[in-house]
Amino acid sequence: MLSSSQTNEARDFVFTDKEFRFLAGLANQKTGIVLTEQKRDMVYGRLTRRLRALRLRSFAEYCDLLQSDAFEDELPHLVNAITTNLTGFFREAHHFDHLHEQAAEWKRQGKKRLRLWSSACSSGMEPYSMAMTLRQSIPDIDSWDAKILATDIDSNMLAKGTAGEYGASDVEQVPPACQKAFIEPLAGGRVSMGDELRRLVTFRQLNLLESWPMRGKFDVVFCRNVVIYFDKPTKEVLFDRIADVMEPRGLLYIGHSENLHGITDRFELLGRTIYRRIR
Repeated sequence: MLSSSQTNEARDFVFTDKEFRFLAGLANQKTGIVLTEQKRDMVYGRLTRRLRALRLRSFAEYCDLLQSDAFEDELPHLVNAITTNLTGFFREAHHFDHLHEQAAEWKRQGKKRLRLWSSACSSGMEPYSMAMTLRQSIPDIDSWDAKILATDIDSNMLAKGTAGEYGASDVEQVPPACQKAFIEPLAGGRVSMGDELRRLVTFRQLNLLESWPMRGKFDVVFCRNVVIYFDKPTKEVLFDRIADVMEPRGLLYIGHSENLHGITDRFELLGRTIYRRIR
C-alpha cells in the first residue's frame, strides 16, 4: 500500500493529511456526511476537477479559498462534488408496490389531500417514480390536493430533475404501462417526463441539516440511502425532525442498507425498510 507521500508523487496535485482533514471537517459540518480516510481518493478525484476549473495550483490554495470571502460562492460547488447521487427509476421496487397499495386505500377512504416528500431526490428519478405510482393508483388525482416535494442539497442534480429529461436507457426499469402513459420520446435517444408528472412534483434545494421551510404535514417521506453517510447523533436528530413533519401514521421509506434500530422509537416497522410514524 502506498504511503500518503508516495501517492502524492503520482498525482497532479499534492493532497496532504491536513488538507483532507480540513475538507472532510467542512463537509461534515455543512452536510453531515462523514468522510473517512477510505474516501480520500474519492475526494481527491472529485475535487481535482474543481481545482482545474478554478485554475488553482494546489489543494492548499483551494483550502485558502474556502477560508476567504469567496466561501459562500464556492461552498455549493464543494457540496455538489462530494455528494453521491446513485439513483434510478423505481429503485427498491417494493417501496412503490407498497405506496401503490396505500394510495388505493387512501382512495377508498375518501382522502383528498396528499403530501409526499422525496427528501434526497438526486436527479429526480425517485419523485417521478412516486408521481407515476400515484397516477396509476388514483386515476382522478387531478381532483385531489396532491403534491410531491422533491429536495436535494446538490444544485446540479436539482437542475436535472427540474428539466425532467433522461436517456432512454435510464427508463428501462419503468413499467411499460407507465412508459406509455407518462414518458415522451425525444430526439437523440432522450426521453422527457410528461406534464402529468411535472404537475405533481416541485423541486427545491434543501440541506437536511439546516432549517426546513415546509408547512403542513407529510403523509409519506422517502429518505433513502442518505443516512448511511451520517454518524449516529446526526441520524437521531434527522429522524426526530422527520417525525415532527409527518402526519400521525405517516409512512417512511428508507434505504435497503439502513434501519432505525437504536436510532428512534417514533416509528414502527411495517415491512422491509418501510416504517409508520407512531408518535
